[in-house]
Amino acid sequence: MSRRLLAMALALTAPFLGTNSRWVRADDPLRVMQTTAIESNHSPVAHWGSLQENYTLWGSHSNRLIPIYTFGTRGHGDGVDLDSYLGAHSVYRDAAAITNLYGQLPRNTLNPDANYCDQTDIFRLQQAAAAAGKKHIFLVVFDGMDWQTTQAAAIARLGRVPYESGRGTGHAFQDYDAHGTTQFGFMVTSPHNEGTNVDVNRQTVANPGGSMLGGYDFMVAGPAPWSVPTDTYYLTSNSETGSIAHAYTDSSSSATSMTAGIKTYNGGLNIEPNGQPVETIAQQLQRQGWRIGVVTSVPISHATPAAAYAVNVSRDDYQDLTRDLLGLPSIARPQGSPGVDVLIGAGWGVNATIEDDGEAQGENFVPGNRYLTAADLTAIDSAQGGSWVVAQRTAGRAGDESLLNAARQAARDDQRLFGFFGTSASHLPFRTADGDFEPSPGRKKTAESYTHADINENPSLAEMTESALIVLGRDDRPFWMMVEAGDVDWANHDDNLDNSIGAVISGDDAVRVIFDWVEANSDWNESLVIVTADHGHMLFLDDPQALANLSAGSNEAAEVVQEP
Repeated sequence: MSRRLLAMALALTAPFLGTNSRWVRADDPLRVMQTTAIESNHSPVAHWGSLQENYTLWGSHSNRLIPIYTFGTRGHGDGVDLDSYLGAHSVYRDAAAITNLYGQLPRNTLNPDANYCDQTDIFRLQQAAAAAGKKHIFLVVFDGMDWQTTQAAAIARLGRVPYESGRGTGHAFQDYDAHGTTQFGFMVTSPHNEGTNVDVNRQTVANPGGSMLGGYDFMVAGPAPWSVPTDTYYLTSNSETGSIAHAYTDSSSSATSMTAGIKTYNGGLNIEPNGQPVETIAQQLQRQGWRIGVVTSVPISHATPAAAYAVNVSRDDYQDLTRDLLGLPSIARPQGSPGVDVLIGAGWGVNATIEDDGEAQGENFVPGNRYLTAADLTAIDSAQGGSWVVAQRTAGRAGDESLLNAARQAARDDQRLFGFFGTSASHLPFRTADGDFEPSPGRKKTAESYTHADINENPSLAEMTESALIVLGRDDRPFWMMVEAGDVDWANHDDNLDNSIGAVISGDDAVRVIFDWVEANSDWNESLVIVTADHGHMLFLDDPQALANLSAGSNEAAEVVQEP
């Protein structure tokens, strides 16, 4: 069967010389596999959801346990060492601690043998690291990257099945040992609740507690990320066996857990379930003199990057979330706030009308760019008297160069850095599994396409990370930095294995930049890197070896040529 798939891929994929990439391949079996799976709604390699015969059954999140990779933690003391939250120290072994997290004891959630921690422990780890003297804290969030997604990308990279459980190998965040200080664990991501209703204009919560409570039933979902559930529907807040349903998280609730240390409702950003705002780790550290940086491959005020610093009862109030990040007056902070020091992401060129976003963004929504008003951009721009050096996508200018020049200027002039890029699809161009920018079709049977300008005028996530570090790391002042590989989530929502693999690899490139920076400018006594995800999806690899054979075939048969 695997040979047949590989033969089909090689036969159907004609050699091509793409115009959107510096490097192009003569064939792309993974793209053929994804295209064929979408056309037939079936693949022997993988599927999304609870039915193997339906490739695109599920296109949302899940309640899977999520891996955590830490660097600069092993042997670094109580609260910093990841083992402080695992095994005998797991919050899920303590009924009182669970009740404190969720406001009640979720059914079937107490596990006397739990080896996993909770998402809120990521916040506590960062607090402990700063208290212990760490000077550089990096929180890297691969949005939507569960253990299965990571494994698929590792198989595709290596052309073999390198592991079937555990930490794994194949990516920088799996293989780098940080001079013996790296650790691996996994965590529960379930929210406080799903179904909370809010008033974005008044910033109030109408029904604290929502309609479905969170929790984690290890007897059904399994004690490890690679466990086979006894009822896969449970992972999507449903049941085929009569098990208790628990809410699965969205990105805003999960990011809030990691940045503010609380469980909240799906849709809320740094808000208690009753609507009270809370302070994030970035804000706490900023009051102690730390610089703050936020970098993302998706819109600047989407849930994960916004959770670094913004507060709002609704994740969809994008313009106000951007104002919080930039330190401008917002609906939740009418007096403004200090704002972050570096903000780089996408959203450029994406417009919305009152009809599109008026209700979601509230009465103060301004038609135009969905994420950033023209007036707010003018207010921050150093060229207009503001305190931010601004780099935007500009026709005919290489995105990496314009951002790098702006970063150097900001560092030289002791100013802040704002980078605003993207495509009409809101995010950076998708890199696919073979390294090109030819996205495969997904569950809507459509595929994004990019012009040469889309590729040239945008930096990569790794290049964004490099520029951010020029500003944040320009002297001995400590800093906290979030980097989000947000396109993993977009690909997984689209049931798109080719795009998902490419997105993981793009994110791993940014992780390598961080590792290289620490090695060159710091050490693992004063630096902490956390690489994790906010939630999972529902990818199941039915034949990992078939995926390996497709990837190995692509690597062996591909003729790599360089554009003149």
